[in-house]
Amino acid sequence: MRQDGEKVIFVHIGYLPIPSHLGEMKTKPMQHSVKELQSHGIQPDFIITRANVDVDEPRRKKVALFCNVVEENVISLPDVDNIYEVPLILSNGGLLKRILREFGLQYVVEPADFSKWKTFVEEARRYDTVLDVGIVGKYFDTGDFSLTDSYISVIEAVKHACWHNKVAPNIKWINSAVFEENPKKIKSLKDLDALIVPGGFGSSAVEGKITAVKYARENEIPYLGLCYGLQLAVVEFARNVCGMKNAHTTEIDAKTKYPVVDILPEQIKNMEESNYGATMRLGGHKIELTEGSQVARIYSSTDVVERFRHRYEVNPKFVSILKRNGLVFSGCAPGGRIMQMMELPHHLFFVATQAHPEFKSRPMRPAPLFNGLIRAALLRRGVEQGKLKVKK
Repeated sequence: MRQDGEKVIFVHIGYLPIPSHLGEMKTKPMQHSVKELQSHGIQPDFIITRANVDVDEPRRKKVALFCNVVEENVISLPDVDNIYEVPLILSNGGLLKRILREFGLQYVVEPADFSKWKTFVEEARRYDTVLDVGIVGKYFDTGDFSLTDSYISVIEAVKHACWHNKVAPNIKWINSAVFEENPKKIKSLKDLDALIVPGGFGSSAVEGKITAVKYARENEIPYLGLCYGLQLAVVEFARNVCGMKNAHTTEIDAKTKYPVVDILPEQIKNMEESNYGATMRLGGHKIELTEGSQVARIYSSTDVVERFRHRYEVNPKFVSILKRNGLVFSGCAPGGRIMQMMELPHHLFFVATQAHPEFKSRPMRPAPLFNGLIRAALLRRGVEQGKLKVKK
């Protein structure tokens, strides 16, 4: 109970390891974590046990006994191939019913209809047309390990869009530093169905990213740039199409002759006054799309809202020359001064945005730009929608 008398339920998730040299599931880590919670005055009402496999009955009883939890409130949650199976497992384990009971609420009907969700999960397993989607990043490696979760929102958005189009994603992690060390390796991108350059900060391996953007543009590979991916696409276009040698973002080169991406004057003023929060575009903001543009067709609208997290903008001083050379800014902030989306009209799909549409992607409602990327990848493959083979 809270101090105001309202009922509160605590659900504790803990890991039950199976040491390879023992081959036995151990409950001690869970017991210690609950003891630590109790030292802070918190007693779990439910315990969800994470493990490689289902927790067996003896260990369920042991967890319940030593953690002071009713046995039926110890719910097993084993590893799954698809994270979207988790709600089904928890529902089948009776979690929803028991939560209602703990709150003293009458259980009248099923608290949730998971039929559509179940179909979604089951169908995702059966698609045998596979698309190779490359994500060019620089946060993948730390020591001997790959940190793919650095781009987890992008990864899930790719999955949502692929499943929506009845294909399976094969995400390929591409370290942009490789292209700086050995420029010839850029040809490894030729077999990709689509390429994404996601958000990021700093100068590390940035030239490798720009090289990847150039390869996608020149080789008709469907491309989606997100935040930094738009900024670097503008830099690449300025350098290699507009003839602005060594054009750059001032985040990387403050003395560049062609600062095509820069801090806007009003942002500089805020920084001088130490109003650093006001120098970033954060949260949901309106974007006005150009009627008839590719992005307007993708969204089926000319007025959308996407989420943002960036500071550097396309420099308004260079917009006209970029446009004259064929780059289309198809989405702007209200007023038309701040560029938020770009595209190349003669490319199958070369689209970039300052926004992070991956933040709004949902399992059965993919983000429009990701959906557009995957549809373009299928078109490039020559696969007709509706004729994809599905495993029986």
